[in-house]
Amino acid sequence: MTTSTPPSGVYTPVVVFFHEDETIDTDSTLAHVDRMAAAGVTGLVLQGSNGEAPHLDHHERQTLVRAVRDHLTAQGHTNTTLIVGCGAASVRETLIYITEAHDAGADFALVLPPAYWTAAMTAPVLENFFLEVAAASALPLLIYNFPGVTGGIDITSDSLIRLARASPRIVGCKLTCGNVGKLQRVASAVSGPTFAAFGGKSDFFLPALVAGSRGVVAALANIAPKVHVELLRRYRAGDLPAAQALQATLSHADWALTKVGIAGVKAVVAHYFGYGSGRGRRPLGNSTVGTLSPEILGPIDEVVVLEKSL
Repeated sequence: MTTSTPPSGVYTPVVVFFHEDETIDTDSTLAHVDRMAAAGVTGLVLQGSNGEAPHLDHHERQTLVRAVRDHLTAQGHTNTTLIVGCGAASVRETLIYITEAHDAGADFALVLPPAYWTAAMTAPVLENFFLEVAAASALPLLIYNFPGVTGGIDITSDSLIRLARASPRIVGCKLTCGNVGKLQRVASAVSGPTFAAFGGKSDFFLPALVAGSRGVVAALANIAPKVHVELLRRYRAGDLPAAQALQATLSHADWALTKVGIAGVKAVVAHYFGYGSGRGRRPLGNSTVGTLSPEILGPIDEVVVLEKSL
């Protein structure tokens, strides 16, 4: 079993493209995977929030993970890390998702806290959930903290630190909450060979690196993976002013991207890179670049121009 943390670097939370009848457009999705791998990202996150995980059934999830793993291998990208979203409302179903992801070729599981009974999700309940999942999990797991998709549940740094210390199978976290102070506390307390904290948005990529993040898992990487890889390279080289310049571009583009939704992210990819479409699974809507305002498209245009120049 894999016991180390995910390698440091840039991770794309991959969008999934659909045909008009809402079946998975595997060809477009794999074309997207090709572009991400060619850009030099360290890994992919499948079936996260941007991957419309709640809209995929068990069979589709397994089939997609296997298709991506086999495609990466066939293209020579054998070192690309696959993290797969496996959160569910119960320990039992979460473990089923994890086993299925493991069997399909995943390296790590990304697990949201259960959120159906939000009022019952106290810190002890959440901590027990993650410990019980970790104890029986076929994959090492990362805790996914994203209050925006869990009814406002926001896992504290105290809980994250306790969990990291309590189980060797809990090897990291993704913090989409945007709380750099939380990331700093977690990274300084437990980050090392057994635990990796990752920032979850391009908006605070560089500040998160300074605070101890191992990289980023960011929706904007679906559009501009090379820009993210370049920012990380500049930071590691000690060229902070150059990294800050890229961060400014990413921050403006990321803010614009938050206004378009998942279908909008796919529409932007389809418009600028020539594959897929801005189709979501219902109840999510469909989108085209033509419906987006100049205020949104301006910062996105800027980051796309930069992406294509690298």
